[in-house]
Amino acid sequence: MYKTLNSVLKKPPLYTKTQIPFWDDEHISSQMLKAHLAPDFEGASRKLQFIEKSVRWIEELVPATSYHQLIDFGCGPGIYAEKFTQAGYKVTGIDLSRRSIQYAIESAEKKNMDICYLCHDYLKMDLGKTFDFASMIYCDYGALSTNDRKILMQTVYQHLRKGGKFLLDVFSTFKYEEFNEIQTWDVCENGGFWSLEPYICFNGCYKYSGKVTLEHTALVSGDIIRNFYLWNTYFSPRTLKQEATDAGFKVIDLYGDVAGCTYHNGSPTIAILLEK
Repeated sequence: MYKTLNSVLKKPPLYTKTQIPFWDDEHISSQMLKAHLAPDFEGASRKLQFIEKSVRWIEELVPATSYHQLIDFGCGPGIYAEKFTQAGYKVTGIDLSRRSIQYAIESAEKKNMDICYLCHDYLKMDLGKTFDFASMIYCDYGALSTNDRKILMQTVYQHLRKGGKFLLDVFSTFKYEEFNEIQTWDVCENGGFWSLEPYICFNGCYKYSGKVTLEHTALVSGDIIRNFYLWNTYFSPRTLKQEATDAGFKVIDLYGDVAGCTYHNGSPTIAILLEK
């Protein structure tokens, strides 16, 4: 048992992928959906007040009258997608979670909103059409490995018309410096976020070179150990611009967040507007 637990708590190789499709696990996906929809919790989506401010700023920056067709990468349960629709965009939302997409579809139907939702891996998609504007909000880009970020940039570029815009945000290197390495554990006798069954949860937060962090969760339940890896790559303006221009994009401007805050060295996030 000691050797087993010791191996679980060791730092894995960079960008080791979670082998379990937790976004479609019946219990975990329901917990994730609750986190997305909680208006005052920022663990999965930003607070509603920020989202509304963000959409107002985005509509001024990239107006729906000129950039009508919008594709939202990692749309989740459609919180931004619905706000974008209300602002006048024709929205297509892409997400890997079946539960989130089903919720988004049902919510749009109840509100009589014409939104196209697709349950798809955006690293493997080819929709055969182009859009005026693409968004990827709440730092999903940095959760991808270096190679997957290249694929994502190529995919977005492919799905934009000439002159189309792409807005995304990432965590900054300032945020990386604030990240603390720590190991903790919890006993969940009555189940919890990760499972209805009793389990012990080992959490490891680690820093890697190249401004990368890992939040590693290992669940021990009976004789089964399940590992979940949440990676984040943090960017400076220079490194973010470099990845964008390497993919063929033109950099329009940098911001401190997706609500138009001015970027400064202490900004926890960086938002960037790109053009094809």
